[in-house]
Amino acid sequence: MGSLSEKFDLSGKVAIVTGASKGIGEAIARGLAEYGAKVVVSSRKQEAVDAIANSIVADGKEAIGIACHVGKEEQLQALVEKTIETYGGVDILINNAATNPVFGPIAEADGLVFDKIMNVNVKACMLLSNLCYPSMKSRGGGSVVNIASVESEKPSLGLGMYSISKAALIMLTKSQAKEWGSNKIRANAICPGLIQTKFSAALWMNQALLDQVEAHLPSGRMAQADEMAGLALFLASDASSYCTGSVFTADGGHLIA
Repeated sequence: MGSLSEKFDLSGKVAIVTGASKGIGEAIARGLAEYGAKVVVSSRKQEAVDAIANSIVADGKEAIGIACHVGKEEQLQALVEKTIETYGGVDILINNAATNPVFGPIAEADGLVFDKIMNVNVKACMLLSNLCYPSMKSRGGGSVVNIASVESEKPSLGLGMYSISKAALIMLTKSQAKEWGSNKIRANAICPGLIQTKFSAALWMNQALLDQVEAHLPSGRMAQADEMAGLALFLASDASSYCTGSVFTADGGHLIA
């Protein structure tokens, strides 16, 4: 059976983390590297991913930075090709990159906004997972972790389009789990609540709004990005070997409030 600590060990595993130059993605990339994974730090700007990768290497871990705009298919292809060229394959994929360019009612959303959100938040996750699938299959299995949101289960006013995209991402996760399970590839989703990152700055920088949100939460506070890293590590590792097609919420109690 092995010890529990051995189940969390990612030595020899290769992980791609998108949107990893800051926030939740950076925290997850650092966490996976800490437990032995060779981490590919990916985001849109090369200098940004190099900074994170170099910092990880300076801590005695292994990482490289590969720039990739997930909304562009040719860059997704290059990301996987460069990863396999450097490390030999892919074992773990963290689909974290996302966008939310609008805040407002869905009645005011147009097709361009819809396409942009769905392209990054859903389509890119499907395409990148599909590109990693052959390598995971050939290596005897793998883990896909899709970063969704509590907005997928309990939409907030003004975030309808984002909520729709994240709900679709959860169904993508379940479909991946069902179709790829026979190849020992697991797929799970994490639904973070309010995290203090640049992505959610419009909310938490408004003190009155933040006070209102935190008063509503059983935890009484928003989270920090590194509080998502442990859950991602669990799902990426053999510690979660019987978990697939599951949705894990880390929201300070938002869904029960």
